[in-house]
This record gives sequence, C-alpha cells and structure tokens, in this order.
Amino acid sequence: MQRNAPYLATCLLGFTFAALSGCASLSGSSTQPAPEPTATPATDKTDIEYADFEPEVLYQLLSAEIAAQRGRYDVTLVNYLQAAKTSNDDGVIERAMRIAQTLNADNAQQQLADLWLEKSPENIQAHRVAAIQAVKRQNLETALFHMEKIMDQDEDADFDNLAAMATQLPAAHQQELLSLYLRLAERHPNTPDLEYGIALLMKVTGAPQDALTRLEPLLSEHPNFQPAITLKGDLLYQTGQTKSALNYLTTNTRRFPDNRQMGTLYARMLINEQKLQAAQDEFQRLVTLHPKTPGLKLSHALVAIENQQPEIARTELTTLVEQGHHINEAAYYLGRIEEEAGNTELAINHYQSVEEGNYYFPALSRASELQAQAGELEEAINHLHSLRANNPEQAEKFWLLEINLLIDQDKKSQALAAAHKALEAHPKSVEARYARAMLLDANDEPEQAEQDLKIILDIEPTSSITLNALGYILIERNDRLQEAQGYIERALALDPDNPAILDSMGWVLFKQGHTMEALDYLAKAWATYPDPEVSAHYGEALWSIGEEEQARIVWEEGLDNDPDHEILLETIQRLTNDGSSE
Repeated sequence: MQRNAPYLATCLLGFTFAALSGCASLSGSSTQPAPEPTATPATDKTDIEYADFEPEVLYQLLSAEIAAQRGRYDVTLVNYLQAAKTSNDDGVIERAMRIAQTLNADNAQQQLADLWLEKSPENIQAHRVAAIQAVKRQNLETALFHMEKIMDQDEDADFDNLAAMATQLPAAHQQELLSLYLRLAERHPNTPDLEYGIALLMKVTGAPQDALTRLEPLLSEHPNFQPAITLKGDLLYQTGQTKSALNYLTTNTRRFPDNRQMGTLYARMLINEQKLQAAQDEFQRLVTLHPKTPGLKLSHALVAIENQQPEIARTELTTLVEQGHHINEAAYYLGRIEEEAGNTELAINHYQSVEEGNYYFPALSRASELQAQAGELEEAINHLHSLRANNPEQAEKFWLLEINLLIDQDKKSQALAAAHKALEAHPKSVEARYARAMLLDANDEPEQAEQDLKIILDIEPTSSITLNALGYILIERNDRLQEAQGYIERALALDPDNPAILDSMGWVLFKQGHTMEALDYLAKAWATYPDPEVSAHYGEALWSIGEEEQARIVWEEGLDNDPDHEILLETIQRLTNDGSSE
C-alpha cells in the first residue's frame, strides 16, 4: 500500500489542480482527456479563472487538494463529490468520477453517474458507470437500460465486462442477466460483443455446450474475434474435448502471438495436462513478447521450478523482487529454491523477507523450521515472540506457529505449555485447543483431551476431524467402544472417504470383535493412506484371521515409511514375539 501512495497522491492532486484551473477548462470538458498528473502541478494564479465558481465550490476544491497532500484521499473524494453536486459542472463531475474510480468508491460513482446523466442524459461514460454499478447492486433491468442507451449511440456497451462480473452474482441473478442479454440480442441482432457476452454468461451459468453453440455463428462471421476464440478454447477444454482445445489454441496462439490472455490460457491447460516443458516454453514466449507483465514472469518461474530448472526460476524471481513486483510470492519461492539447494541461511533470509499476504505465514513457518533444524530453535521461538508482541491482532497465528514448531521438534512438553498460554490469551481458538487436546492425549491425560475436544464440538458440531479424534481417544484410552463408534460414525457420515476416519471405524469394529467388517474399512484406509498406524491396525486384523503373510507385507510398507514408529513396532513385537515382520 505504501508503495502506491505517492502515485495516488499525484493522481488526485492532478485532478484537483486541473479543476482549480478555471471555468474555461472545465465547461464542456467531459470528452476531453484528463491532464497528465504531475508531481508539482502549475499554480500560477495569473492563469486561473475563478469567476464562474461560487466561493463554496472553490473552498471544497481547495479542501480536496489539502486532503490529498496529507494522504486523506477519503476526504478528497468527499469534498470533490460535494463540489460536483454544488457546481453541477461537467469537468468537476468527470474528475470526481475518476477519483471515485481510483478509490473503488462504488457509492460515490453511483451518485456521480446519476448527477451526470441528469445534466447530460446521453453521456456514454456515465451510462457505463451506471451499468456497472447496477450490476453490482443486482439491479439488472437498470443495467440493461444503460447498456442499450450506449448501444443506441453505436458505442461499446462493455457486455463482456458485465458478463464477467456475473461470476460474483447469485445463480438466480446470473440466469436473470442471461435472459436480459438474450432479450437485448433479439432487439439488436448480429452484435458481436453482445453475442460474446451471451456465450460468456452461458459458461458462467453452467451451460458450456450451449455457449459453444452460440459462439459458432459469431466466429464464422468474425473469425478474428480474439476474445471469442479464447473463450472457445476454454469451453472445448471444459466440455472434455482436451485434444481439440489444445490443438485449437496451438493454432490460434500462433495466429495471434501477442494475445496474452489466449497464450496464458493455453499455457495453463498445458500445465493441467502435465505438459510442463511445453507450458514453460509458452510462458517464455509470452514473457519475451510482454516483458513488462510481472504475472507472466511469476508463472514462468513457477513452471520452471516444477520442471527442476531452478536457475531459470531464480533469475525470473530475482528480477521481480528487484523491480518491486510480486515481492512476497517471489521471495517465498526463492526461499524454496535455496532450501532445496541446501543453502539454508539464504533460504531463511528469503523466507523472512516475506512481509505480508498469503505467503507470509507459510514463509515464516519454513524459516522457523530451518532455524530449528540448524540448532537455532531458541532464536526461532524468540523471533516468533517478538512478532507476536508487535502484531497483537495476529497473535493467535503466531502462537499456533510456535506450538507446531515445538511439536515438529519433538518438544512436546514445551508445546503443551505454549498451548496452555495460547488458550489463556485466546480461549476461543479452535486450532490451539485441538493442538492441546492432541498433546494432552500424548501426555497420558485423555480425560483433559476429551474435555477440550468436546468444547470444540460445542463450537463446531460438524467437525469430522474432531469427532474422529474424540472417538479414537475413547477407543485407545477409556474402553468406551460404543460411545467411540458413535462419534466415528458421525465423522464418517460427514467425510466418508477420509482414510483416517476409515481406519478409526475399522479399528473400533475390530476392538468389538467384528473383524471381517473391520477389514473392509481398514483395507480402504490402507489402500489410500499406508500410514504406519494404519498399517499396524490393518496388519493386526489380518494376523487375527490367519493372514500372517499379508500382515507382514502391510507392516513392511508401514516400516518403509517410518522404521521407528512406536505403535507399529509394538504391534509387531506383541504379535510375532520377535520384533520382526520377517
């Protein structure tokens, strides 16, 4: 945000000084381009004419200027909006609109569009804004009214943009908008943008085949309509015509090599089809054609990482950081590259340079784990403490990072102490309470673990993970098998394919003597998740019915995953009396 603030201030100051430059430059200026914003706008009073503005308007514009200088853009907009209403001047309205659009102020845009249309009923820009705002308010008839007003003047009504906005509408409103588009098409046949918008809406409403059918006559008459070509490629892929989609886009990305959207769609399809080198080549081509588009560099780098080509990725990501684009994402992936290369210190530095966004906590987690692995656990914990103290609004997340870090480092008593402190500060934290429950169970305190899990269920009664954990604790610790089965059945109804829950269901049935029924659940769990504990349970059930050779195979696979797993080793020792699965 701070990086963009000076630019925004320059823009707003440019608008303000342009408005103050007098009546001659404002009257009838709605079709004139905005003056280029400058860092030091000209203020020579001999060039400024104030005669046609009332003192009230001048005061409002001056207040807007001062607010912009101070970074109070909300105040700038309020003053500009009031000046537009008071003066009813086209130039002031237009500039106020641009400020409102810069700030994404929907309510102000709606007010200004209404004001503008009241003064100039045929104004194209005002109708466009009014149409967009009507869609946002789900007033679709009004949106179509403004779009038709634009069409009546042979102007582009932005059908594609409005159709794309429909993804944010409820399904019923999407269908309503499609119906309105179809009605409009009857009144305005053979309108390419409208036909494209209809096809886009058909895709949005879940009718991709209908969308393809709608595009055919459009593309037949306008074979070079690139947005429609891109949409057709997307629809072919969506309808399962993968080979046709790839062939179609291969041809058309060569016909229109500069079309970034088409090329990006094609590259992403190649990724989905695991044609990673082809995808990387396509992104490289796009980067060469559009060197100033940061998103392409980032995509190119990520595919290069998947293709085990870290040098290419490192170059692209470093360039992004140096140019100030996608800084946090680039730093995170640079950390991954250096971590995999064994450059631990450099990886930590990259991870710790991630300052915000979706990658912040994953990067901090990796940095902390690498510090701990390097023998700097105390430093990592102290760093988390410092961050928690300086960012109280995110304190809970820092507590969770600390707890998980201590668990990963097998510091369970310290982790349990941290969980106690976390819940003292954040008693409603479901994640901290669940972590504490698991730690309490591991610390032979099942009653306290049960209490924590039941508190979570009071908050989230449909948490399948919690239901399963509670059921499993009751199996292993308290011999309350019927009660345990009830919790596990509830979990399984919520998440029937979860292998951990399938394992719990099989284990509770086995404990009650229903071995054959148990084997069905355990086999399904092991087939998708051959975890050592699942291997222990499944192998024991097999052993109990005389399938000793198969049991040994299952145990061996579990040992391959974790040769020191306590439960699995105990099971083998107990059943074979020699501690070996051979």
